[in-house]
Amino acid sequence: MATRIRLTELSHGAGCACKLPAGSLSAVLAGMRAAARPDDLLVGNESLDDAAVWRISDDVALVTTIDFFTPIVDDAFTFGRIAATNAISDIYAMGARPAFALNVVAFPKALPMEILGEILRGGAEVAERAGVAIAGGHSIDDAEPKYGMAVTGFAHPARIWRNTGGRAGDVLVFSKRIGTGIVATAIKRGQGEPEVVDAAVESMTTLNDRAAQELAEAQPHAVTDVTGFGLVGHARELAAGAGLQARLRLEAVPVLPGVRELVAAGVVPGGTRMNLELAEAYATFVEGLSEADRLIACDAQTSGGLLAAVSAEAAGQLGWPVVGELADGPAGTVLVD
Repeated sequence: MATRIRLTELSHGAGCACKLPAGSLSAVLAGMRAAARPDDLLVGNESLDDAAVWRISDDVALVTTIDFFTPIVDDAFTFGRIAATNAISDIYAMGARPAFALNVVAFPKALPMEILGEILRGGAEVAERAGVAIAGGHSIDDAEPKYGMAVTGFAHPARIWRNTGGRAGDVLVFSKRIGTGIVATAIKRGQGEPEVVDAAVESMTTLNDRAAQELAEAQPHAVTDVTGFGLVGHARELAAGAGLQARLRLEAVPVLPGVRELVAAGVVPGGTRMNLELAEAYATFVEGLSEADRLIACDAQTSGGLLAAVSAEAAGQLGWPVVGELADGPAGTVLVD
């Protein structure tokens, strides 16, 4: 019976497309009384960074994050692998080394427990590859399955990567291809061709450990990983953190195979459409860009690549695709051409 259950049919969305809108969250947080900020809290929620950072000593900082979501694929083991890869990515995006994690589980009691076992086995496989010890976790009964991790890592306090240090003249480099949200919707609708699905799954289960190691050589000024708010939304974070404008060259952005064909067939996640609607407040798309181009640029990613602001010289040595730059302009805006 477990093999006949399609996990994506049990969820209202898929992967990081389940995120609440950034604007809605900001409005809620803005209405909360500001708490006292300890001196050792190096990174909190003030800058929409990927993780919180607490200084333990002059040489050691603790980096911690949490991420979980609904099924993005039907296979339980693969879902676990993707969710774990996605959660651990936030640690790499801060320039830290992941060390241990706690599982976060919501699962219907009515479903066979072997499905949950496969989800956890998938997460454990990725954690082992990343050198992450699973030290425990928490579970609840929920009609909609959800899985992820709270992950903790360590870094030197002076070598934390943030999304706020970009400089005018920096170029934007990106380590993966985009389009996973669109492919996930195709999976949910039963429209995904095997080779298209396989390429997206391979991307979503590829840890950002090697990318982070390569990026460290480039001494990045600002870093984030691209997830639910799409490439345009996360480029906006780097622009806002730098007080500059991000300019994206869409033709330079690597796209997963089959994604453009899926968009042409009307396969687009609700989260991606919402991202595009929200982008109207801060992004300008030049004339000539099709609706499909705009949707792909805003596609809600799961377990996406690292997006970084580095010097042009460092980018040349790094060898990643250069997808844009930071330049003088209205702070926190994005120009897409």
